[in-house]
Amino acid sequence: MDPIAYVNGAFVPLSEAKVSVLDRGFLFADGIYEVAAVLDGKLVDSAPHLARLERSVGEIGLALPESLARIEELQKELVARNHLDQGMVYLQVTRGADTSRDFPFPKGDVKPTLVMFVTAKNIVDAPSAKSGIAVITVPDIRWERRDIKSVALLAQVLAKQAAAAAGAAEAWMVEDGHVTEGGSSSAFILTKDDVIVTRPNSNAILPGCTRKAVVKLAEERQLKVEERLFTVDEALAAKEAFITSASSFVQPVVSIDGKTIGDGKPGPVATRLREIYVDFARTTAV
Repeated sequence: MDPIAYVNGAFVPLSEAKVSVLDRGFLFADGIYEVAAVLDGKLVDSAPHLARLERSVGEIGLALPESLARIEELQKELVARNHLDQGMVYLQVTRGADTSRDFPFPKGDVKPTLVMFVTAKNIVDAPSAKSGIAVITVPDIRWERRDIKSVALLAQVLAKQAAAAAGAAEAWMVEDGHVTEGGSSSAFILTKDDVIVTRPNSNAILPGCTRKAVVKLAEERQLKVEERLFTVDEALAAKEAFITSASSFVQPVVSIDGKTIGDGKPGPVATRLREIYVDFARTTAV
């Protein structure tokens, strides 16, 4: 059965979903995207994702073609039309199609392009959550506004490809000796003193929605959390390491650059935080 996508006001079969070759998202990566998890047919942590979408488009002067409330309605309808129980909804908005192909913003009546589609994925019972994942480190070669969820993802593509070639599931990007974040995730470590460490939000990283929720959930349970920079060497010496993202929730990291973290198995803190987040996702999804 052909999945259903949403393109500029219409629900269409995914195989028939098309945008213009003149779209500025295609020509200039002039656009923003979001990915929201779906669990039990409901959107997980929807409000933070929509708030981040609004912030990102605002940072590049791009007007949303629909209200945030309407976008959420469309996402829910898309989930329902696809009978999606578990997976993700991908949303992308660009500045639209302009015949001039000029770098400055187009003048005149150019409408933004809004597309959405879904992907089925078993997030909760993913085998990697039980086995843990391997991570490699790569230089962070991205631009200086990583807090904007831009569709310009070539640096992340190269990082993730390097990870795949090395048999790893994720790449941690490194700048000035410090880990910034994963190619599509936020990075955490647990120190020998049982302190959860993750890099503070700034223009150096994307403000992860799952990261934000996990930090709050950890603090509510009296776990000590420090938002600060950490080095690769500190990560290698950590008791545990893990990543967070909308597409994986909380995933334990058991090796970095081929070196074992802890005892090489998912640690109790990462495992517990995953359980806590899954429960949070189920009880708060809309």
